[in-house]
Amino acid sequence: MEKQIEPLETLTEIRSMMERSTRFISLNGLSGVFAGFFALAGAAAAYFYLRSGASRLYYENALTADGNINIPFYVFLFNDAFIVLFASIAVAISLSVRKARKNGLKIWDNTAKRLITNMLTPLAGGGIFCLILIYHRQFGLVAPSTLIFYGLALINASKYTLNDIRYLGITELIIGLISAVWIGYGLIFWAIGFGIVHIIYGILMYYKYER
Repeated sequence: MEKQIEPLETLTEIRSMMERSTRFISLNGLSGVFAGFFALAGAAAAYFYLRSGASRLYYENALTADGNINIPFYVFLFNDAFIVLFASIAVAISLSVRKARKNGLKIWDNTAKRLITNMLTPLAGGGIFCLILIYHRQFGLVAPSTLIFYGLALINASKYTLNDIRYLGITELIIGLISAVWIGYGLIFWAIGFGIVHIIYGILMYYKYER
């Protein structure tokens, strides 16, 4: 009986080693929860900013009364998004480093580099595309585009990390496409995609891999 168990244990160990060498498995589910709460806070800040203006709809605040692009409005939104992104990345790095050290793994290796490269490529393209949309005054499509390109980035990077990331990416992509249909409600869909979905995903990941 012991002779039968030993080969199984060896195969399990080999499989674990291969997974560690090809996939970044130090992601912490709690980082998704924190990112979700940060996104909801950012959406709330944007909502109250809109309430202070003439209209509560995003695309109606995109232009000034004389038809020019409302620069202060976009400065606020970019600063708001940057703070959310910075806080989310900082927490994710901190928790991932902690998890990697606990499991005796390297946090910065070739797999992590490939993960970041594959994620940043669609995100960079999406950021440029959003600026192009603003330039052409297609303001209602900016929020949906951030969700769509974020979903594509997660799907593209999922082959270098946990498979669950792919399903998160697909969910974000679907929400972005739905948001592109209902123009004018981008902030609500943004809060759902980046906020609520991240919180649910983070909780599921935490109980699946870390409990």
